[in-house]
Amino acid sequence: MTLKKLGNISRKTVSLSPEELIKTSYVQHDSLLPLVVQPAVDELNLTAWAHNNLQFIQNHLWKHGGILFRGFKVDGVAEFERFIQAVAGELLEYSFRSTPRSKVNGNIYTSTEYPATQFIPLHNEMAYSRNWPLKIAFFCIKHADQGGETPMADSRKVFEQIQLEIREKFMQKKVMYVRNYGGGIDLPWQNVFNTGSKSDVENYCLKAGIEFEWKKNDRLRTRQICQAVAKHPKTNERVWFNQAHLFHISNLDTTIRQELLATFKAEDLPRNAYYGDGSPIEDSVLEAIRQVYEKETIIFPWHEGDVLLLDNMLATHGRTPFVGSRQVVVGMAEPFTCQDI
Repeated sequence: MTLKKLGNISRKTVSLSPEELIKTSYVQHDSLLPLVVQPAVDELNLTAWAHNNLQFIQNHLWKHGGILFRGFKVDGVAEFERFIQAVAGELLEYSFRSTPRSKVNGNIYTSTEYPATQFIPLHNEMAYSRNWPLKIAFFCIKHADQGGETPMADSRKVFEQIQLEIREKFMQKKVMYVRNYGGGIDLPWQNVFNTGSKSDVENYCLKAGIEFEWKKNDRLRTRQICQAVAKHPKTNERVWFNQAHLFHISNLDTTIRQELLATFKAEDLPRNAYYGDGSPIEDSVLEAIRQVYEKETIIFPWHEGDVLLLDNMLATHGRTPFVGSRQVVVGMAEPFTCQDI
């Protein structure tokens, strides 16, 4: 063929299907969590792609529990917020929080601001409550020099792996969370409830089924009985869904635990967890639960620009200790209320 003839060939418009715009893989060959979705073309905007593929995202979220979007174009925190709005609607304010966080933009928050040396155990967001978000998303702006991963586990597998007698006891009794706010030990109630008004706190507690008691020196104690196991509203699968292993005094370092127990009565501890009837949860039971979480843990290294979208009931998350600066922000959406109490 001559060069002249080549010049007469007309160009055809190439139309790629949604599946052809991406490629999928896994971070571990033996785990479906998370599904890794990467663009097959350059400069593919995540929010724009998500708008056109909402059913794809939802179906795979229910199947896998989480999706890691890697290599897409994400223009900062505002773009990340628009992505969450595209896939899950308006973002939620983080009320009745259990960890220190700061607002970054709108209802996008810093991830938990615990010291870099601390490990944050796997948990489902707000599983210590009767109200929680169905979706939670993370955006890695800057990964740590070392560590700082966001480990995960499939809540369905955690439920299945916990011993039957432990599951049945928790399902029958549920979990009671007792929290004492302020005093320089745990978060002040003003920070937890996002208000300085006691009447606002009381109204929130009454609506949420939380018992409250005002103590001396502007301190507050709350008690709430919550689910230990929950059923997913769409997949109808049972998941292990509580934070007994995280709130219980046994979760603390031995030295800190001894100091607290020497200083406070059991009912005055900053936070603790009991069976729903108020009886103590055995340390051995909680250790068995922690071992299941450890067995089911999946870890991947953050890449800057990564977006991790989790179904908050189907997948847990945590944080490993890290070295260097780390900036991962988080947003939550799709409020859900547990009726099974």
